[in-house]
Formats: sequence, C-alpha cells, structure tokens
Amino acid sequence: GEDNSFAKGFGSASLVFCVGAMAIMGSLSSGLYGEHSTLIAKAAIDGIAAIIFASTMGPGVALSALAVLVYQGAITLTAGWLKPLLTDTIVNEMSAVGGLLIMGIGVNMLLEKDIKVANLLPAIVVPFLYFPLYDLIMR
Repeated sequence: GEDNSFAKGFGSASLVFCVGAMAIMGSLSSGLYGEHSTLIAKAAIDGIAAIIFASTMGPGVALSALAVLVYQGAITLTAGWLKPLLTDTIVNEMSAVGGLLIMGIGVNMLLEKDIKVANLLPAIVVPFLYFPLYDLIMR
C-alpha cells in the first residue's frame, strides 16, 4: 500500500545517499581539512537523483534528507577526533565497502532482488577495525 511505498522510498533513498564513497570521503575531508567541495557536488547529484526517485517511489524520498544530515554530520563532527586513526588505507577501504553496498542497492532496484543492504551497513566500519588490529598483530 501507500505506507509501504513511503517506507520503500525513504529506505532506498537513504541507503543510496548515505553509503557512497562521496558521502564518506566528502564528510571526512570536510571534518579533517575543511574542504567542502565534495559535499557540495554530492548535494547537487543527490538533489537530481532525489527528484527522479521521488517520481517513482513517492514522498518518502524527501525524508531521507534527515538521514543524510545525521549520517554525514556525524562523520564530519567525529572526523577531528579520529584523525590520528584514519589512514589513507582505511579511508579508501571504507569507500570501497560503500561502493559495494551501492551495487547491492542497484541490484535490488534493477533486478527486483531482496538483498538486505541495510543489514550490511555495519560493514563500513570493518576496515576501521581490521587494519589497526592487523598492524598490531603483524608487528
């Protein structure tokens, strides 16, 4: 029904807008270096995509802006605290995981599969946990 359409629009748009490499890299560069150009470009791309998504998925897409604000805002605000721990390798691998999640969303949308992408979101922090432990063990 209509409630399912609203939730599907919110969920799909939130995932697409939050897990991409631009969301992670843009928020990190904004928080670490004060460089906002990636987030500005991402906002323009997301705005166009939101119009297209809203035409097919309904008004739930508009609510995804709140999820983007919370997600990217949290990354930006905590980036300064995590600066000593965020190596280039960790940031690149986190972006790669985000790219794989976006592929899962695309498969769901194009092939009407039921990959539970939201359940895979915690995978984004795996590189942040893995590489410091790997360095500690291999020393």
